[in-house]
Amino acid sequence: MAQINFGGVVENVVTREEFPLEKAREVLKNETIAVIGYGVQGPGQALNLKDNGFNVIIGQRKDSKTWDKAIADGWIPGKTLFEIEEACQKGTIIQYLLSDAAQIKLWDTVKPFLTAGKTLYFSHGFGITYKEKTGIIPPKDIDVILVAPKGSGTSLRRLFLAGSGLNSSFAIFQDATGKAKDKVVALGIGVGSGYLFETDFYKEVSSDLTGERGTLMGAIQGIFRAQYEVLRENGHSPSEAFNETVEEATQSLYPLIAENGMDWMYANCSTTAQRGALDWMGPFYEATKPVFAKLYKSVIDGVEAQKSIDSNSQPDYRVKLEAELKALENSEMWQAGAAVRKLRPKN
Repeated sequence: MAQINFGGVVENVVTREEFPLEKAREVLKNETIAVIGYGVQGPGQALNLKDNGFNVIIGQRKDSKTWDKAIADGWIPGKTLFEIEEACQKGTIIQYLLSDAAQIKLWDTVKPFLTAGKTLYFSHGFGITYKEKTGIIPPKDIDVILVAPKGSGTSLRRLFLAGSGLNSSFAIFQDATGKAKDKVVALGIGVGSGYLFETDFYKEVSSDLTGERGTLMGAIQGIFRAQYEVLRENGHSPSEAFNETVEEATQSLYPLIAENGMDWMYANCSTTAQRGALDWMGPFYEATKPVFAKLYKSVIDGVEAQKSIDSNSQPDYRVKLEAELKALENSEMWQAGAAVRKLRPKN
């Protein structure tokens, strides 16, 4: 592992230079990677692994939209695309990339195929961390590992095709073969990670649930909505409110942060913007840190996990979810956003 200084704290990370793709291929040369699920993470990880020269098959239910999507992506029924049970039987590494709810539902289907020496792979620590709630308790004679790309499967694939990659965490829950470390790092490199940092299943799910509810999705939507509504309530048009709230952030400033950091972005804005940002970051910090502390406690106390399990198990969950998402889509702010995106210059 390479030692990298992260703001005064030294961490051990794995880079592509020290664990190149050729080494990953050698580690996994005798493995058949069965990707179970072709929804959020499945396509990106499976296609990247395939393009990187690994032996990959897909397990998915026939006559489903995701089965058809897999065919459209080039997977061949009976050759690289199979029903879930057959893929699990053929696979020596089973990448369990279904949603958390689907993992719970299909665990009894998958578990019989987890025979001695196989590897069970996750990209989220939920099922294992909350195993008393989910019932996902793996056999003792298999390896159980995790590679969690820090972004969506769509982003993972897009960056791979652009010659870049998403950073990923990795963890080992069970090392029955003594080879789990090499396998998890090889898979992390194979799916297209930028670099890999070590964690454990509990820390992965704790940080992930916090991030999704916080700055990655929940907090961002809440802050966007609050500023947009204040501008609209004070006479600003939808176009002006959306551009000043979302468009400038996502199209101009956030990319600068991604490239060079918040400090660089601050240094390259007007002095008026700098002064205002420096003055107001304190009040926003003081207002939101207690909310983040409350959120994190709800995560580590298991409240968020139980809410997810309870809601996902309701027969009308999908209908209710679609209604909530439709309300978000139909809100004035995101209708304005749709109009703004259509007006962006085309290359």
